[in-house]
Amino acid sequence: MVEPKVIDGKTVAAGMRSRVADVAAQLRSEMNVTAGLATVLVGNDPASRLYVRAKARACSAAGLGSFEIRFPAGISEATLVSEIEKLNADDRVDGVLVQLPLPRRLDSHRVIGAIDPAKDVDGFHPINVGRLWSGACGLVPCTPQGCLILLRTVQDDLSGAEAVVLGRSNLVGKPMAALLLAADCTVTLLHSKSRDVAAMCRRADVLVVAVGRPKMVKADWIKPGATVIDVGISPLPLPDGGSRVVGDVDFASACTVAGAITPVPGGVGPMTIACLLRNTLIAACRRRGMPDPPI
Repeated sequence: MVEPKVIDGKTVAAGMRSRVADVAAQLRSEMNVTAGLATVLVGNDPASRLYVRAKARACSAAGLGSFEIRFPAGISEATLVSEIEKLNADDRVDGVLVQLPLPRRLDSHRVIGAIDPAKDVDGFHPINVGRLWSGACGLVPCTPQGCLILLRTVQDDLSGAEAVVLGRSNLVGKPMAALLLAADCTVTLLHSKSRDVAAMCRRADVLVVAVGRPKMVKADWIKPGATVIDVGISPLPLPDGGSRVVGDVDFASACTVAGAITPVPGGVGPMTIACLLRNTLIAACRRRGMPDPPI
């Protein structure tokens, strides 16, 4: 049995963050510009607080400005939209990110729609979604973009590859399908109502899994030699009462078949924040009429 290539997301992400830091330093020295990211947190969800802190640390390490704006869970939708509009008008802020999920009573579509598309570093605004699917220039969602970058470390030219995306979420599955189409893959998007999912996955040269079901994809779902990108991250209970983090793919069994595969943790996860920093820097350059930086 040939061991698969384990795609090291930590190393790829570290390289991207280093390039972001270099370009950010150049912007500061040559144009007196510090690219800035504003993160909006509503409520006190522990996981969301951790994510926001991680993003702030990453900005600081890369030399980007970081603005953390917190609101109580009881904030009205109108007030939240008004506060986002203030960030749109703030010239220190190049990227605006609303940490999801929002409290259920708030309409996330309206809130995300209030962000200036030029500052929508999550790539969730309807205008950026439309630009992605139409092939126009826009800001691209971070996790799918990170997946594509990892794929290209294995195979730079993806044209003609048969790609299967398992999961149709607006955050990962749908934009991932759009990026793969733009890379000239033949794309199948599978979901909970799809028939004979395992058989369709077995056709894939490239399999991207984002369903949130631990170890769902086994070796017999994977085409020999395929590249597998595992976006899932779930706690798996252990007999001693603890837990460990696993993906949507049964990594041990998949390694007997796949040609290349991302681990969990250490695969897609580090790329998400790296691509967020990248998007913030791209937004800063575009807002000033500059070309996209080489990152």
